[in-house]
Amino acid sequence: MALSEFVDQVVGFDKLPPREKIKLIGWYLHTHEGKEHFHSDHIRACYKTLHLVTKENIGQSLMRMASYNTPDLVREKQGFKLTRPVRNQFDAKYGVHQSVVAVDKILTDLPAKVPSVEERAFLQEALTCYRSKAFRACIVMTWNLAYAHLLDWILKDQARLDAFNAAISKRYQKMTQLKISKYDEFMDELKESQVIEICNSANLINSNIFKILKDKLDRRNIVAHPSAVVVVQHQADDTVSELVNNVVLALT
Repeated sequence: MALSEFVDQVVGFDKLPPREKIKLIGWYLHTHEGKEHFHSDHIRACYKTLHLVTKENIGQSLMRMASYNTPDLVREKQGFKLTRPVRNQFDAKYGVHQSVVAVDKILTDLPAKVPSVEERAFLQEALTCYRSKAFRACIVMTWNLAYAHLLDWILKDQARLDAFNAAISKRYQKMTQLKISKYDEFMDELKESQVIEICNSANLINSNIFKILKDKLDRRNIVAHPSAVVVVQHQADDTVSELVNNVVLALT
């Protein structure tokens, strides 16, 4: 989660006194950036990111917050960190499960590694759905991202495309005349399940990727249609982690 997105969740953040802003920023640095300690430069950088102007001496404020009778901060050799009561307070109010932080980071860091405009559009929608707890939609959009990446990966290399085309009739004997040459033809001529099977027959993907794609396609099919099936966070977490790490990032 970006810092600006976090502070947008804090009602009245801009009107809070500097002490409260620093505590909230400190919690963000601990929780979302994984910093065990922070110092004045970290806080100033966050102020700059948020376009905040302050006349406060951040260094002095940190020292003061660590010296109260009931301190907000613990001062150590490596820097400052929130006291346990303060951190617990913010955990209860703004905290999220660590798996959410991990999946959010996977999706947030991915655009730099995804050159395709189409894939970035699917990625952005998957991230929006995940953050909104729309887990059904997140699973669908993550599948779309991974499947689009698979098709682009095949098309980018003539040898892969030739191997795919050669395997079509081997896997489906009635498709002897079918040859794929562009993206839309995948969509028009073949089902997603068939594409996966043909990739497996052509040895374009290993058995682990094949199993992951089959499993996640089955899950996509289940969640994409109206049903009484309950879709929960861990299913979205699993889908995002498996497809991003083992398809999007593995097939390069």
